[in-house]
Amino acid sequence: MTYVYRFGGGVSDGGKGDKNLLGGKGANLAEMASIGLPVPPGFTISTAMCTRYYEDGEQFPQDLREEVAAGIAHIESVTEKRFGDAQNPLLVSVRSGARVSMPGMMDTVLNLGLNDETVEGLAKKAGDERFAWDSYRRFIQMYADVVLELDHGAFEESLEIAKEDNGFTLDTEMTAEDWKKLVTVYKGLVEEQWGKPFPQDVQDQLWGAVGAVFGSWQSERAKVYRRLNDIPADWGTAVNVQAMVFGNMGDTSATGVAFTRDPSKGDRAYYGEFLINAQGEDVVAGIRTPQYLTKAAREEANAKPASMEEAMPEVYAELAAVFDQLETHYRDMQDIEFTVEQAKLWMLQTRSGKRTAKAALKIAVDMANEGLITREEAIARVDPAALDQLLHPTLDPNAKRDVLTKGLPASPGAASGKVVFDADAAERAAAAGEAVILVRVETSPEDIHGMHAAKGILTARGGMTSHAAVVARGMGRPCVSGAGSLSIDNKAKVMRVAGREVREGDILTLDGSTGEVMLGEVATVQPELAGDFGTLMAWADEVRRLKVRANAETPLDCQTARDFGAEGVGLCRTEHMFFDQARITAVRQMILAADEAGRRAALDKLLPEQRADFTAIFEVMAGLPVTVRLLDPPLHEFLPQQEAEFAEVATAAGVDVDTLKRRANELHEFNPMLGHRGCRLGVTYPEIYEIQARAIFEAALDVAEKSGEAPIPEVMIPLVATRRELELMKAVVDKAAQAVFAERGKTVEYLVGTMIELPRAALKAGEIAEVGEFFSFGTNDLTQTTLGVSRDDAARFLSTYVEKGIYAKDPFVSLDVDGVGELVSLAAERGRATRPGIKLGICGEHGGDPASIAFCEQVGLDYVSASPYRVPIARLAAAQAALKAR
Repeated sequence: MTYVYRFGGGVSDGGKGDKNLLGGKGANLAEMASIGLPVPPGFTISTAMCTRYYEDGEQFPQDLREEVAAGIAHIESVTEKRFGDAQNPLLVSVRSGARVSMPGMMDTVLNLGLNDETVEGLAKKAGDERFAWDSYRRFIQMYADVVLELDHGAFEESLEIAKEDNGFTLDTEMTAEDWKKLVTVYKGLVEEQWGKPFPQDVQDQLWGAVGAVFGSWQSERAKVYRRLNDIPADWGTAVNVQAMVFGNMGDTSATGVAFTRDPSKGDRAYYGEFLINAQGEDVVAGIRTPQYLTKAAREEANAKPASMEEAMPEVYAELAAVFDQLETHYRDMQDIEFTVEQAKLWMLQTRSGKRTAKAALKIAVDMANEGLITREEAIARVDPAALDQLLHPTLDPNAKRDVLTKGLPASPGAASGKVVFDADAAERAAAAGEAVILVRVETSPEDIHGMHAAKGILTARGGMTSHAAVVARGMGRPCVSGAGSLSIDNKAKVMRVAGREVREGDILTLDGSTGEVMLGEVATVQPELAGDFGTLMAWADEVRRLKVRANAETPLDCQTARDFGAEGVGLCRTEHMFFDQARITAVRQMILAADEAGRRAALDKLLPEQRADFTAIFEVMAGLPVTVRLLDPPLHEFLPQQEAEFAEVATAAGVDVDTLKRRANELHEFNPMLGHRGCRLGVTYPEIYEIQARAIFEAALDVAEKSGEAPIPEVMIPLVATRRELELMKAVVDKAAQAVFAERGKTVEYLVGTMIELPRAALKAGEIAEVGEFFSFGTNDLTQTTLGVSRDDAARFLSTYVEKGIYAKDPFVSLDVDGVGELVSLAAERGRATRPGIKLGICGEHGGDPASIAFCEQVGLDYVSASPYRVPIARLAAAQAALKAR
């Protein structure tokens, strides 16, 4: 098997179609080289080698060493330099490159090939001693951190001391002699911490770096990122070894990161940053606040340092032409890294750029309207889960704001929360249910877990393409970066700005769209769902087959769902209505009654309340189907707990407290979730379901008479395991319907069906379909009963199960297709065999999960039902599933 693939110098052993083998970076480097762009020569060690590396106990086979030697020879022949040569040294970068972009999660080593001899040769060859020694100190610092895993802070501290001793504030003020002295200090730190001298053999350096990049695939931060983004652990990463080009060779050299369109807003305008006399890590690490790419962006920000368009007009013009060429070639917005070495442009990377949901929508719609992509491709381009960023409130523009400072608007949206100063604290607070804002001088890849836990991120350093900005945009977290006026004291847990202090636990609000940082909580407004959002949703609706309903039981939730495009209610949980404080006493009276007469007395009080509930829902959903689940939860959830509650129920029922307590004790269950609930309540106490059914049909007729547009009630019997249970309960519902229709002299269309949430019900679906007119798969309970796992308790161990590969994903978040999915598929098949026209839907939380929706399309269900704010997500996911099925 071949493990090394060359690129550059007229050679391209791969291309953009080889991402699985070469990783995204390697495939795109080869592709750029093949279309004639200026790419420094190099080679890629494939992802297959990463897999073998771990299988072989983190060892390199001899055949790889031979291929790498040939790869180095290729770079040498193109550059006319020699690896390790003291007179004309070749320096290389060693970078990771997974199949999908994982910004900042894995390791990079630059300037590899420098040692005490080659640094002298580099200085002579470049005619710049300062540049050579600056590069050497950078290499030692990076190699010590990435490969040797030494204390990075000690090197940073030494640099700061050196600058202070000289009275400098910027790295660029350091002279060649200053860098030479610091190199000596750095080598001393390596020997002190590592116990051995810094490696001088360039081959040892190279293999150490390759091993470190492969090793970073299994770093904790990479694991967290993969888990958050559903990236399989067995994909591995490629390693890219490439000739160094230098952006730190004086004022005619620079380095930068750019996007062909605005990744925050989606506008068709070049967007990016650069630094003169710097290397790429200086931009993306957020160590120095960079300059703007375009004159327009600089003027809009009222910034003073010249833009690249102004400082390097000829190189900028060449770069702009490359932007257009790459976007047209890849037919997508590109994220590009480049270096200018003494006025010559070099392309180091291109990839599909991370973008906010707002930008993703705009870019997809604009590109379709421009004819660059089709409408179907536009639908496929937007991650349904990312729409969640657009569906929640933003800051009220008219609300009062106590603005502390302003930074860069790195990732849009707004968030309020308690201030925390480290990632671990953010994770702990979020786990306790608190909203937090993570405040850092600058984020690093090790902060990934805290960034995910936080509602928003604030950094004192870094630009619009810093680690914090890129990761926040990918996660949909509001982010303000480069707030340079902040002084952050991590030890004291305090930040200071403009003479004011903000301590850990204080409330901050971030506006990631303006860069404002405010003290306290700021009011919000509802999102605007027209424009590009409305356009893409309309395109999605044209191609999707699955209907989309909402899980809702209040008029507000129903209206929200309908505004988001819901085509009915797929699950109205009536027990949620029963918990209302105004009626809980009557509910408890019904439960604790000793006989039917007592229960009916309580139910008579509840009937008008239930009728009002259903009327309000049906008015919002007039003309659409509404699936109403009759009372389901375990009775113990309603029982009184306090003495005052027992006394209140006793008074209402006209009995003494002791009698009630004895009755409550009789109702005690050891495992209530598998006890007296669902249809078992209806079988035991049919009057409960009778009154609920009456309320449903009376409300439906009231709305039909008032609006002229009748709702379509679908009465759902929960927790059915046998045909006979459904038969008995359907008879109760039908009897109530006929009684109401006779009283009113009018009828409405309705269905009676069941929720399939027990394995036996799925297996006996053919028999149950003889009675049931629809099935709604309650995959929350079906997952619990199939796996034998309590959803409420599973959080203690399911993350470990996912990490160990027992489950690919949390089965309560994304449907267990192999197990639970098999039951759904079987039930659908058997139900249709008995009743060909049976309506099939899903109403568990999986109804809003894109991967689960794809399964529902595959099985041929008629609709999915999700929470109101996930309705647009489900609409887009259903469209993507339909396109994939074609």
